[in-house]
Amino acid sequence: MKIDPLSQFSIQSIFPFQVAGVDLSFTNASLFMVATVCLIVSFLFFALRSKQVVPNRLQAAVELLFDFINTLIRSYIGTEGLAYAPLIFCLFLFILGGNLLGLLPHAYTFTSQLVVTFTLAGVVFVSITCLGFAKHGFGFLRLFLPAGTPIYIAPLLVFVEVISYLSRPVSLAVRLFANMVAGHVMLKIFATFAAILAGTSWLGPSALLPTLINVGLFGFEMLVAILQAYVFTILSCIYLNDALHLH
Repeated sequence: MKIDPLSQFSIQSIFPFQVAGVDLSFTNASLFMVATVCLIVSFLFFALRSKQVVPNRLQAAVELLFDFINTLIRSYIGTEGLAYAPLIFCLFLFILGGNLLGLLPHAYTFTSQLVVTFTLAGVVFVSITCLGFAKHGFGFLRLFLPAGTPIYIAPLLVFVEVISYLSRPVSLAVRLFANMVAGHVMLKIFATFAAILAGTSWLGPSALLPTLINVGLFGFEMLVAILQAYVFTILSCIYLNDALHLH
């Protein structure tokens, strides 16, 4: 049996489509992004279709998630950031849903594609930058030169701050991408190893060890899936706070 842990990340075209030489095909990644959105919308619809004073389990789960996001926003941005709570809530659910859905057998983890994570990070970065200029005008550039900076180190500090700012979408994208890829590669390797041992008559019982390891890795990967959605959301809140308050 050939072990190819990276084959699970290959993009496969479902409905080929090109416009002026540009490939706009509907792929397996597209399918699971649509599936994630549909599952989230369905979950929210059924949870909130009959709001009750004493919430049922689904409604309580949604309220708990939204309160969690509101708490994050108050902690990292302040009450001014609550206006952006729906956007941050949707971003968190989309990343979390994609991460968890990708753990199902034969599912595709679209957050393991760098182009997807870069797009998410790019949308956050550009939106926050535009918001900063819309709120402060060219005063937004004060973000790169803190008050009280000695004039003789100002050029170096501005250069460092600009590079640091421009690297934000890169760090957001690569962190999510790398963690998803690493976890799924480990799961694939141990699952394949267990299958090879199980198919060998005299080594069959030894397949129990990699199987147990894989079960443990699966649980750990679920935690990573939740944690990475959490980290992406926190960093987005921190960057939004910089745009709103210039610090």
